[in-house]
Amino acid sequence: MSTGRFSERLSAVSDRPGVYLMKDANGKVLYVGKASVLRNRIRSYFQKSAGLSPKIRRMVSRVEDFEFIVTESDQEAFLLESNLIKRHKPHFNARLKDDKSYPFIKIDTTEDFPQVYITRKVKDDGARYFGPYASAGSVRRTLALLKKLFPYRSCTKVITGNDERPCLDYHIHRCVGPCIGAIDKFGYSEVIDQLILFMEGRTDRVTRTIRRRMHEAANCLEFERAAVLRDQLTAIERVQEGQKVLHISSESVDVVASATLSNESLVEVFFIRQGKLIGRDNFLMEGTADEEPGQTLSSFLRQFYAANPYVPRTVLTPYSPDEQEAIEVWLTKRREGRVQIRVPKRGEKRRLVAMVQENAESGLEQLKLKQSSTTNFQAALEELQEALNLPRPPRRIECYDISNIQGTDPVGSMIVFEDGKARKADYRRFSIKGVTGVDDYLMMREVLSRRFRRYQRREEGSEAWTKHPDLVLIDGGKGHLGAALQVFLELGIDTVPLASLAKENEELFVPHTPEPITLSRNSPALFLVQRARDEAHRFAVTFHRQRRSKGSVKSAMDLVPGIGPKRRKMLLRCFGSVAAVRDASLEDIAAVPGMTVTLARKVKEYL
Repeated sequence: MSTGRFSERLSAVSDRPGVYLMKDANGKVLYVGKASVLRNRIRSYFQKSAGLSPKIRRMVSRVEDFEFIVTESDQEAFLLESNLIKRHKPHFNARLKDDKSYPFIKIDTTEDFPQVYITRKVKDDGARYFGPYASAGSVRRTLALLKKLFPYRSCTKVITGNDERPCLDYHIHRCVGPCIGAIDKFGYSEVIDQLILFMEGRTDRVTRTIRRRMHEAANCLEFERAAVLRDQLTAIERVQEGQKVLHISSESVDVVASATLSNESLVEVFFIRQGKLIGRDNFLMEGTADEEPGQTLSSFLRQFYAANPYVPRTVLTPYSPDEQEAIEVWLTKRREGRVQIRVPKRGEKRRLVAMVQENAESGLEQLKLKQSSTTNFQAALEELQEALNLPRPPRRIECYDISNIQGTDPVGSMIVFEDGKARKADYRRFSIKGVTGVDDYLMMREVLSRRFRRYQRREEGSEAWTKHPDLVLIDGGKGHLGAALQVFLELGIDTVPLASLAKENEELFVPHTPEPITLSRNSPALFLVQRARDEAHRFAVTFHRQRRSKGSVKSAMDLVPGIGPKRRKMLLRCFGSVAAVRDASLEDIAAVPGMTVTLARKVKEYL
């Protein structure tokens, strides 16, 4: 695209700061950029002598239109560019790979009894936000830890302090009980303040406060309260021991490094608060092909901190990002205090950056393996189709196994692989009902009969029963295959391929073929069927153990007069096991909802 076609429009472009959007013939945004002088930057794309990167040259060749937005300052342009990239997801921009905003932990300190919960919207509402986290799983793990360390409320009810009885969290010391008036809003605010200090990395202040309150409770002969504080202190100190302490005084810094593969880059971020490594996360960026590391890093910093309400004083990186000075000015304005992006050359900080860079490269290696496994999966399907003479590639594989001990508590399992991945929503468990004694063949017949009768009836309510498997795989040898084949013959099923995998020599057997099929030891197809077989075995054994455990618990607790299903369930929920109930004190058992001192004595007597 030459300057001539846009000559009149280019001369009319503003010479102010702003953001520009390059579009194709269909009006789709190809690229979003920012500039201190819009006219000069946009004109540079259409100059014949422009030293553009290969990626930008490809973008310019598709440009049929452009538009621009004037801003008051470079800082406004930074923020607007990030928002537009997130909205349009232009193909030629490096961008954080997500379909939605990242999750944060929110603590609304304006409430009398603040809650701690996940949010994806950061507002200027006076609440405290911590994050962002790369996934909901990351933030849930963090919340699970916080709930163990700090007994804040997890309910959403309106707190009046007049409830008749608290929930289970209060009895197991996971909540301070504001609902029943066990603590007022000032005492509750102390719990939240400690939680916030912990999230900021200031655990020393938290432990000092809890230790002081523990001694005060002991001096006042409040030994039960002192014991609770002691346990909380021990738990926090254990977590603190697990935090890597770094010799960078009491600084709060973020350490950022990246590694690139093809059109994607993995960015690793370590969060250091008060000299302690309190967390880490990694983020995937796409559209980074043909970009220098400094360009990728610059794009990440702008998009990451545009969404992050907390900006540290220092950001450490292995190399300087593009437009470093402009990013520092923008971050300083967001933080309302000076922010530096530094590339350490020696010492502890240099070793720290090297460690983060190594983590990014290791994460990238895992990404490569995942991508290569997708390629191997296609090869596995083709090889398995040819080896077993299947009518089509086995994209849906169902695998079955039996588990029992000398015929007791026999169970069966059905697991499903679709496109090489476990589809756990379609997993099914079977309690064997019609077989007595040890007879794996009859047990397998029962499991397959129940499954494929439902398949033939096309039962509603569970889509898993109605799906047509491309391959049914049995864990076992010729005998198990014969039992399965008999079920198929009785039901008149002749369109579902059947095979069994014998563990001894890892041989495959199929109906009407006496000789086993042996796959290469390094075959992707063998790895696939082994994974399915091992997963079916794991699922069956897990269910079998659950049934045995449930039976032993029931027999022990059923001996106690006056303890019905509800009380038994509450006792096990509070203490975790029959052994723990037996070892608990009379007072602790009586404190469980629904229990009395009389019933507690009976429990102690019988257990």
